Amino acid sequence: MEDENGHELSARKVEYLKFIYEHDGRVKTKELATHFCVDVSTISKTINELTEKGLLSHAPYKRIGLSRQGREEAEFFIKRHRILSLMLTHYGFSREQACHEVSRFESYVSKGAVDRICRTMGHPQAGTCGEITHDTGCMGNGIHL
Repeated sequence: MEDENGHELSARKVEYLKFIYEHDGRVKTKELATHFCVDVSTISKTINELTEKGLLSHAPYKRIGLSRQGREEAEFFIKRHRILSLMLTHYGFSREQACHEVSRFESYVSKGAVDRICRTMGHPQAGTCGEITHDTGCMGNGIHL
């Protein structure tokens, strides 16, 4: 998925950002490696790439933290997942089915499309996986597709 700043983020990198966000924005490299069942060296390489993009702050032997930009992007990725999952439940998917199905395609859905879906749904406060937070793009009238 390419973000609005031109960053190309793989689905795995998006999952890393969401995981860090859901753990109060700070984790150890080993926590990521354990959770995602990958080698620490693989995580370290990815962390360096995300740090270079300005999404993380990281110093050797310290916890990995989200930058302001990383936090904003992680919040959007979580919102996107929750909005799309909620949308699928309206079409008869169970919560589990919706979550699984959305994981297969969510990285292809733009912020503009998510904002439009959110507005159409009346800015729901709770999704199938938790609270949905709204930003100015979602609450605004502009559609950026």
